[in-house]
This record gives sequence, structure tokens and C-alpha cells, in this order.
Amino acid sequence: MHEQRFYREFMQTKDLCCFNVTEQESDLQIFAEVNLADQARQVLRKYRREIQGQIRKDPTFLHSLVPVTPPEGSPEIIVAMCQAAQAAKVGPMAAVAGALAQYVGFSLLRKTKEIIIENGGDLFLVTGCERKVLIYAGDSPFSNRLALLVPGDYQPWGICASSGTVGPALSFGRADAVVIVARDALLADAAATAVANQVTTAAEIEKGIETAMAIPGVEGVVIIIGDKMGAYGRINLTRP
Repeated sequence: MHEQRFYREFMQTKDLCCFNVTEQESDLQIFAEVNLADQARQVLRKYRREIQGQIRKDPTFLHSLVPVTPPEGSPEIIVAMCQAAQAAKVGPMAAVAGALAQYVGFSLLRKTKEIIIENGGDLFLVTGCERKVLIYAGDSPFSNRLALLVPGDYQPWGICASSGTVGPALSFGRADAVVIVARDALLADAAATAVANQVTTAAEIEKGIETAMAIPGVEGVVIIIGDKMGAYGRINLTRP
């Protein structure tokens, strides 16, 4: 059973084709120039098999809350997840949603110049025109009232969110939304988890920003908790 992605009602790109691909726990919403659902499903299955194979060989990969070292000869996606986790000082599965979005996305770029993949609130995108990414922050008054402006530079972007109040994902914090912007979706995903774990009150927003910007590769961060917000880095905030 898949969690209802209510926020997808707000996702609109009139110039791209929209389709969904599901495989066990994975539920991807994809925007591309043409419908690539069959190709996306095949690639998603491939990378899920590699992750599941790693978990069978080493259950620590699934449960660890701290970085782990991938065995020599591990698949590329496993190594990349471990590298992102090491940078953010979290467990490798903190990068799994971003990993699947990015690896499926890069595979589909052989068939489309533009791609947007949403996986559990985490985004991988390559776009040729300016796009707005709406920020959902639960019951915060900022929820759905702010958006990140993403340039149309045909370069990869990872925009990932973590929350201590929204969704089923494990978080030790109480932030309504921690959004990380990076050129790598795995890093953005892992960093969002790391920062969200730290922020339990509005007084810790500044500390969370410092943590985020100390992670190599992070371009920017937005932290929302209740009626307080902090943002920093190479990001552009705008109205939806």
C-alpha cells in the first residue's frame, strides 16, 4: 500500500507529460517530454534490486543511523548513497528516495531533455525553463505560500524535504519542513534528514542552517517550524 501523496494535487507542468510509476514501496511521479513509464519502471526495478541485494547481504545498511562503508565492488547507487550519508553524517537509507529519483532520472535523460521526478516529497530535476517548487510545511502558516525558483539551466538539481511533523519518515526533530537544495539529490536527501533531526524548536533554526551549510555540496536551505522560518544560501524564494 502506498501513502497518499496529497501534495501532488499542487504539482503542475503544462509543458511536460506526467505519469506515475510504482514498484513495491516506491511511488514516483515523473514529468518528461514524452511518456517513459515503461522505461522508468524497468530502471526503477533494477536499482531497487541492487538496494535490496545490499540489504540482504548487510542488514546494517537498512537500519544504521550513522554512515557505513560500502564493500568493494558494490553497485554505483550503493556507493553513492554511502557517500551522501558520510557527508551528512547519517545512515545510507536517508538518501534512498533521492537516490532512486536521481538514478531513474539520469537514465531517462537519454530520451528526454527535461525531467522532473518526485519521490516521497524529494525532487530530482533537469529543466530548460525556470520552475517554481512549492514548499509544503504542514500546519505552518508558511505552508504552500513559498516556492523555490529553479533556473532552467539543463543542469541537475536535487531539492529534498524532511519533516518532524509531516509524513511517516523517521525524524528526531520537530521542524515542519527542512528543505535542502543541492546539485545532487542523494546529498540533498541525506542533508535534509540530518538537519531535520537537529531542529526541535524555533530557537534552533540558526543552528540547523549552520549544519546544512557546513555539508559540502549544499547550495541552500530553508527551515520552517511553526510561524518561524530561516533561509540561507544560493536560493531564490518567491510566491507560488
